[in-house]
Amino acid sequence: MGLVRFSVKTGKKTEFIDIGGEVARIVAAAGVEEGICQVSVPHTTAAVTVNENADPSVVRDMLMELNKVIPFQDGYHHLEGNSAAHIKSSLLGCALTLPVSGGRLVLGRWQGLFFCEFDGPRTRSVQVQVVGG
Repeated sequence: MGLVRFSVKTGKKTEFIDIGGEVARIVAAAGVEEGICQVSVPHTTAAVTVNENADPSVVRDMLMELNKVIPFQDGYHHLEGNSAAHIKSSLLGCALTLPVSGGRLVLGRWQGLFFCEFDGPRTRSVQVQVVGG
């Protein structure tokens, strides 16, 4: 199976969207028993991350702190006015490599996989590639 893409429609300027279910479906369809799953976003104002998905206040707190540390307006020079989004994207990162075992994505008990929007709302793309090893 080659590179698989799917869309994520965001509704807010900043938000985390759980994409773990969709990525898990792609991993299962790939038929790879043991290997890796590469998840990436081809955007300079978005990111992907793994963090707790059991308590939604964790995501809320993460966004609150990111927005405090990297405010939307702070004397930036970038003419588009979205420098804060570029900075947040670079800090969290645009790609993750995750293990696949037993034909399933391997995450910890409390972990979820999130698309991170920092310049929304928009329709975004997520890319997934599963490789056997």
